[in-house]
Amino acid sequence: MTTSAPSRTAPDLSYLLTHTGYVLTTRMTAAFSEIGITPRAYCVLFHALEEERTQIQLAEISDLDKTTMVVTVDELEKAGLAERRPSSRDRRARIISVTEAGERIVDEGTRIADRVHREALEALPEDERDVLVRALTRLAEGHLSAPVESERPIRRARQSRV
Repeated sequence: MTTSAPSRTAPDLSYLLTHTGYVLTTRMTAAFSEIGITPRAYCVLFHALEEERTQIQLAEISDLDKTTMVVTVDELEKAGLAERRPSSRDRRARIISVTEAGERIVDEGTRIADRVHREALEALPEDERDVLVRALTRLAEGHLSAPVESERPIRRARQSRV
């Protein structure tokens, strides 16, 4: 008995979003290698510059698990891009402070991230670029803003917001 797969009645958004997200991530990773860091390291440095934040706060913002965050900050310290320091608000807490070298990397990294994002958008006709960004923003802030609970939790690769 030969059977055929059922016909799709809606576009495969799972594939479209996962595939394009993955390829964009590979492009971003390759581009950040130009300055010797990862998108994850850039994300941590970027958000640490915004305001005084603890390692735990930065892990949350960067969507990193605790172990990955510790390894990332260790790498940033070793490279002279960040330091763990006592918080000015709570002596028990330690914040991640970006060094001058780290600030320069964030400046360069911001130009790289903007370039990679701009190149992706420029692959579309001009009249579709804003439409895509608005639609994805609406989904990310609305219907697809939070995962749903499931008996079988989904294991996913952690992705930082660059």
